[in-house]
Amino acid sequence: MLAEELSRKMDLPLICLDQYYWKPGWVRTSREEWRKKVAELVKKDKWVMDGNYQSTFDIRIPASDAIILLDINRFICFWRIWKRRLLNNRIDKLDDCCENVDFGLMKWVLWDYPRVGKKEILEFLKEYNNKKIVIIKSKKDFKNIEKLSA
Repeated sequence: MLAEELSRKMDLPLICLDQYYWKPGWVRTSREEWRKKVAELVKKDKWVMDGNYQSTFDIRIPASDAIILLDINRFICFWRIWKRRLLNNRIDKLDDCCENVDFGLMKWVLWDYPRVGKKEILEFLKEYNNKKIVIIKSKKDFKNIEKLSA
């Protein structure tokens, strides 16, 4: 996982947002509670944060020094989700949340995110051109992460 590698290389604590969002059995945290949690998390001095959760961009991005957007081919993303499910190798194991791939997730990864979610993120990031923003589209783009430590 990229966030884990960055955390290790930069010697910063890793915050995996899924750990804070999902309750046992894939129960969602309420919007109000979620925003409060994220507001507390970004108060930490330094961190690497993993997760999309567009509903909290307005909290996280202003508190960030840099943003990495993974813009990987949707089919590669879906394959990696399946692989994680098959190998049961999720780094941030969630309490009582069996990794599963259902129609909703498949639709989000293959259809909704590429058509809507990504556009919303890119539009939102335009407001933060003062931040270091790295967009990774392929493995060769990982070399651009070196910009973050500059």
